[in-house]
Amino acid sequence: MAEIVNLRRARKARDRASAEAQAAQNRIEFGRTKAERKLTEAEKAQAERRLEGHRLSDEPDGKDKA
Repeated sequence: MAEIVNLRRARKARDRASAEAQAAQNRIEFGRTKAERKLTEAEKAQAERRLEGHRLSDEPDGKDKA
């Protein structure tokens, strides 16, 4: 015989697991110190500067039309 499952309890357990997963993701994303946020921001800015520095321009003098 198959095990009898209370669908209401199963649904609530599934919702709780989903909420816990979302909470864990939020802790990772938003639960950082100010120093960690600044470090990440500095790394992003440096990566953007490097990418911009390697950009090829269409103009021979190096200036793009704006």
